[in-house]
Amino acid sequence: MNIVIITGASSGMGTEFALQLDAELSMKKVDEIWLIARRKEALLEVASVMEHTTRVLDMDVTKQQDMDRLKALLQREKPDVRMLVNCAGYGILGAFDEQSEADELGMIDLNCRALTQMTHMCLPYMKCNSRMIQLASSAAFIPQRSFAVYAATKSYVLSFSRGLNEDLRKRGIYVTAVCPGPVDTPFFDIAEKNGNTLGIKKLVMAKAEDVVAQAIQASKEKKTVVVYGLPMRATQLITKLLPHDLILAFMRNMK
Repeated sequence: MNIVIITGASSGMGTEFALQLDAELSMKKVDEIWLIARRKEALLEVASVMEHTTRVLDMDVTKQQDMDRLKALLQREKPDVRMLVNCAGYGILGAFDEQSEADELGMIDLNCRALTQMTHMCLPYMKCNSRMIQLASSAAFIPQRSFAVYAATKSYVLSFSRGLNEDLRKRGIYVTAVCPGPVDTPFFDIAEKNGNTLGIKKLVMAKAEDVVAQAIQASKEKKTVVVYGLPMRATQLITKLLPHDLILAFMRNMK
C-alpha cells in the first residue's frame, strides 16, 4: 500500500498540502493519504472533500503515547510511505522573557523534536524516489527579535533537512525544506496572542495555495530548499551577504 502522510493537516498549510496532493496527477498510484492533527472534526472536514481514500489520525505528535500508536500502526500495515509532509508547528510573537516557559518549550517540542521523531519513524517505510517536505521558514535565515525561539526552531528544521538530504541521497530519498515568509493562515491567530507582526511582514504576506504549489513542484524536481517569493529570496541573499549584527540593528529600529 502506497501512502502519503501529512502532519498538521487540520488547517493552514497542512490542509492545503492535503488538497493539492490529492489533486496531483503524480499521486494516482497513492492508495491512501493519512491526515494527522489533534482536531478530529477538522480532519474529517478536509477528508470529506478529497478524492483519495483518507485515514484520519487524530493525535498529538508531541505526546509519546500517540506516537507509539502511530508506530504500531505502521508496523502492522507496513505501507510504502511515498511522501511525508511535516507541517505541524507553531510560533508565538513576543520577547522571550515575557513568554511562558510552556509556550517556549512547546515550540521546540513540536517544531523540532516531534518533526525529527516523525521523520525517523517513517524512514524505514520509505524507498527509492520517496520524498519528504519539511516546513521551515524564512525566519531560519537570521535570528529574530521577539521571535527568538521560533526562528531558532526553523533554523534547526532547515539545517536538519539539508543534512538529512545528504544522508539519504544514497537511498534515492529526497528532502525539500520549504522556507516561506508570512503566509495567510491561522498560524497568526496563535502567533499574535502576545504581540503583533512587524508591519512590513504583512506587506509580503503570501497565499497558502501559492506556497504549497511551489513546494510540491520543488519536491518533484528534487530541490533541497525552496524559498517562496522575490521578497523572501532577497531576504535570504541579504542575510548571506551582510553581517547579522548589522541586519539586527536595522530591524531593531523598525516598528
